[in-house]
Amino acid sequence: MIDFERVAPVKLKGVGDGFWITLDPSYPEDLLKSEIKKLFERLSHLAVNANVVIDVGDAKGQDQLVVNISTYLKTKFDVGKVSIPSKKRSSPLERIRQRDLSKSWKHHKSDVLMLRGRVRSGQKIHAKKHIVIAGDVNPGSEICGGGDVIVLGKLAGKVHAGMPDRKDAIIFALEFKPTLLKIGTLSAVGVEGDSNPKPLFASIEEGKIVVKDYMKANPFKRIPWPEAI
Repeated sequence: MIDFERVAPVKLKGVGDGFWITLDPSYPEDLLKSEIKKLFERLSHLAVNANVVIDVGDAKGQDQLVVNISTYLKTKFDVGKVSIPSKKRSSPLERIRQRDLSKSWKHHKSDVLMLRGRVRSGQKIHAKKHIVIAGDVNPGSEICGGGDVIVLGKLAGKVHAGMPDRKDAIIFALEFKPTLLKIGTLSAVGVEGDSNPKPLFASIEEGKIVVKDYMKANPFKRIPWPEAI
């Protein structure tokens, strides 16, 4: 596939038996034509009778611009069929994605607790859903969450994920050394220290808590799209 991309206002790439032109309609039409000319002059021998798609993104009311660019391409470079991107019927999943994007994640209210810093011995952290800690969790501390517990540091205290009885929660840490861990109603003693610490996570499999190497068995692969939590 030929791919000649430039920074806006015009991008050009080869697709199948033709070309895909992405335009920024906020620029003047003459400038767009000038940029198209620069790109097509490099490969005029490939443009003859080629199929061309003109894409103006989500911009509305650009029908006349598309017609003018189409006429320009046919007259100047003898391209063949000129069209616009086809509108595919939105699948249920795609509609959900568009709904989530339109809401904007940054405005979504959540019970997730995010902390930055060290959790010291004697401290107790509780949250209704997920807990994310950017820092170390020292021995003698206690972390309890209704969902996942994610520690971007060393985990060396007691931790309970999926409280009280959620079985799909996980416990993850960049350095995994909890003294006691619990997921839902299941408990396990802490894991032995590793001379070469690596990211690990604990989850429930076949009715027991197992600990795995995060790099070999990424637990987040099970989630196909961002979930509202």
